[in-house]
Amino acid sequence: MPKRYIPNDKWSKKAAEEGYRARSVYKLMELNEKFYIIRNGMTVLDLGAAPGSWLQYTAEEVGPKGRVIGIDLTEIEPIDNVETYVEDITNIDAIKKIVPEEVDLILSDLAPKTSGIRDVDQWKSIELSQAVVETALEILRPGGKCVLKVLRGGDFEEFIAECKQRWKKLKVFSVEASRDRSNEIYVILWK
Repeated sequence: MPKRYIPNDKWSKKAAEEGYRARSVYKLMELNEKFYIIRNGMTVLDLGAAPGSWLQYTAEEVGPKGRVIGIDLTEIEPIDNVETYVEDITNIDAIKKIVPEEVDLILSDLAPKTSGIRDVDQWKSIELSQAVVETALEILRPGGKCVLKVLRGGDFEEFIAECKQRWKKLKVFSVEASRDRSNEIYVILWK
């Protein structure tokens, strides 16, 4: 069973009060308000979805006609109207078996297990982000979007340049709900 999150800042406390599993939900809410990425009836795939706060919010936004699928290496406690699977998000063949049809939106707020060595952690983040992008290019419908968190660092500009070559449109956005010391940034891609 996943560890229970202990609130320790205003966003964490707000998430606990509102019944969300993690403070990261406010990052997705801000991204959705800015870029209108989630709509009623969509099929949404969340890669690296544990503990599930993005799944909770997404299920509310897509409504009963939508489909929300979460995949993570760790088991996710059940959420109403959400399918969850334990799988490696870098295994595209397994993901295609779980989600054989095209999806409207791919979300990814995943982060690597950190080592404390900033350059190594940033490189691992880029590697995971590249896996998300490859999956998105395979299963995202034309006109679909991919939203992912990336840790800024030495490889960030190269990653962005590669994405610009393969996607119709790209936006980089920093959210207010990120921790002050965080080097995370969100990348929104349009297929």
